[in-house]
Amino acid sequence: MGAEIEFIFRWAHVLVGIVWIGMLYYFNFVQTEYFKEAEAEALKDAKAKLAPRALWWFRWGAMMTFITGLYLLHKVGAFSNFSGSPVIWVGAIAGTLMFLNVWLIIWPAQQVVLGLNGKTGDGPSSAAKAGLASRTNTLLSGPMLFGMLGSKHLYIEDAGGTGFWASVAIILALEANALFGKTGPMTSVKGVIHCSIALTAVLWALLAFL
Repeated sequence: MGAEIEFIFRWAHVLVGIVWIGMLYYFNFVQTEYFKEAEAEALKDAKAKLAPRALWWFRWGAMMTFITGLYLLHKVGAFSNFSGSPVIWVGAIAGTLMFLNVWLIIWPAQQVVLGLNGKTGDGPSSAAKAGLASRTNTLLSGPMLFGMLGSKHLYIEDAGGTGFWASVAIILALEANALFGKTGPMTSVKGVIHCSIALTAVLWALLAFL
């Protein structure tokens, strides 16, 4: 029965992960670009009716992905054998920061931007803060997926050595930029996609060769 329960959690993890990351890509690749071009009335209607619904699926998809991911980390022994799971931990750290960005930065800021739940504040500043965190999550989505798949389908002998810690340092530096920096090359859709692919390749090389 244990194998069946683990499979259910894996299935659920992938399913809710699709919801979360699908909504993340929708916000970054579709909605944000549409909002830049929408007429005033259409934009007002979308912010009142569309965005709140999308944000509900977004944040709860993130929550369920995180919870099921914690269970799977426990089942594969990642907590008890930290040094033996470098690839999965790169993905887990990226995913955890993405989850925290959703609930501690993006959602609170979007409540101000959209005027939800009585939240008030500096709208433009909140929009910029949410946008940078969202772009960072899009950037980290490539390494997160790499960690999920690579732990099962790649053999990397790093075993928690220099390459692993260099990868973690890069991810933490990018998170610091999400809190205090700028979007830089992530400003455009093409830019953030290219950066995510490049970051994944860099982390893979660090883990495999450093």
